[in-house]
Amino acid sequence: MADEPLDASPSAPSAAADADADGVFSPSSAAAAPAPALRPRREAFEHGLLPIPKLIFPEGTLTQTLAQLKERLAPRGPRVGAAALAEALQIPAEQAALALGTLAAVLPAEDPALGEDGVGEADLRDLLLFLYIQSYKRLVPRGHKDSPAVADVWPSTSAFDGCLSALSPIQFIRCNSRRFMPSQADEEAHQLSYLQKHMANILTLLADSIDGEGDDSMVLTVETFEHLGFLLQLSEGTPLSQGASFFANSDPDMPAAPVPASLVHDWILQHITSTLEFMAEKSSAKENSQQNASDPDVTMSDAVTNTRIHSSSPTGTSAPNNSGYYRNTTFVEGLSKTSVVKQASDMKGHSIKVLNCHDSVIYILAPLKYATVYGCSDTTIVLGAIGKVAPFNTYYPQLGEHLAQVGVDPNVNKWDKPFVLEVVDPHDSFSHPAGVSDVQAESATCLDPDLFMNFLIPSWFEPQGPTRYNPFTLPEVYWASQRKKHASLEDTQKNIRELEIDDNRKKELACALHAQFKDWLYASGNIRQLYCLQGE
Repeated sequence: MADEPLDASPSAPSAAADADADGVFSPSSAAAAPAPALRPRREAFEHGLLPIPKLIFPEGTLTQTLAQLKERLAPRGPRVGAAALAEALQIPAEQAALALGTLAAVLPAEDPALGEDGVGEADLRDLLLFLYIQSYKRLVPRGHKDSPAVADVWPSTSAFDGCLSALSPIQFIRCNSRRFMPSQADEEAHQLSYLQKHMANILTLLADSIDGEGDDSMVLTVETFEHLGFLLQLSEGTPLSQGASFFANSDPDMPAAPVPASLVHDWILQHITSTLEFMAEKSSAKENSQQNASDPDVTMSDAVTNTRIHSSSPTGTSAPNNSGYYRNTTFVEGLSKTSVVKQASDMKGHSIKVLNCHDSVIYILAPLKYATVYGCSDTTIVLGAIGKVAPFNTYYPQLGEHLAQVGVDPNVNKWDKPFVLEVVDPHDSFSHPAGVSDVQAESATCLDPDLFMNFLIPSWFEPQGPTRYNPFTLPEVYWASQRKKHASLEDTQKNIRELEIDDNRKKELACALHAQFKDWLYASGNIRQLYCLQGE
């Protein structure tokens, strides 16, 4: 099911406000006016969740636990470092550092005091919001009665497990219908519903107490209100404070007076409700339109369009995308038995999702900030320069430039230091059939040097660029293995050249070597790579 553009904005009531005698704003009876749509920030929900059990508090005690954490940390100042967080939560220092590093990666704007890698100190308000949403549960795929669990789907079972068989491309596209997978609109609605349910508790955590009674005793400053931009954003890119009438046109030199938390709560809920209603209306209209379609069959052109990308070509072309789709995310999904290259010119926005692909080779040769891989099997996915993802052990002519653009330092190479969190991701109830959150995850092991091979990226385009070798230094034990293999290959070639046999025997030898190489290609899965190289 193709998704409609999400950039259109509903009209939501805008809560007006007037200042009272104490300088605190309160609601007025001003007429409602159209307002930009309030959307969840996908980065926080899609890339900001960590499978660390001690960061995930039971929903029944979530607010109380974080309030107590705030009381312990606030006296130290408005910022929190990894050591203080580790002490307060009684978690290892490495996990606290990972939490701050992840927070830094998903903030809407860089926090200089925290740093890009989270080695500094985080604003306590950002940290509280980050810890709160660790309780969020992702939306799972719609049920499919014919989908058994398949062990080789990475990173976990997928909505398409029942389709991973010897299907034709058309059959695969039919099975791979997005009716089994939550659409971007579904996910946003799920995130908005979560925020709608929890916003009162979130505001309570952020609010300051003043003298007064009831709702007026808890207020938010304009600065604190802007921190909600970690979770919410206005569709037009307008700062939150400029979209809210009670903070609109606030001057940094003369900040607006604090407003009651209850007023902020009402304003946010009105906008969330309006956005959800708008999305529901569009979804209903779309479903009615699809039910009235006259031809239920999938044509070849439909199949290509549904994957939203073509196979590799000299220009790395993509299937036409509506610019309103998914806002700032490029999708590669539903591919089967094909090869695809995506270059920088093909990217829309700063993130990419590779979803539910089977028996394919996918090259993402572009500078991006985020990448998500989900529900893929028997697929090689090369991620070139991703600001928050480790690089594939290969290179292409523009890799050096792309690494610099997204801030990846090739000199920081922790290839043999995986950080194993030890449990299956508890945020995704589909990760384990029983929904168990403490299931042990598979640990990483270093590849045997004798099994290591160089990975070459085919050149579908003119190989221009300064990068002529892998900027990530290969460990010495792997270099030694490579030198040994090259020396063995040279010896074999030399021995074959020096063989004193007639032409017929040479042909027989060549055929035997070719057959053995072909068997290896199929057995190792590298046959797809060979097809890519032949397409140059």
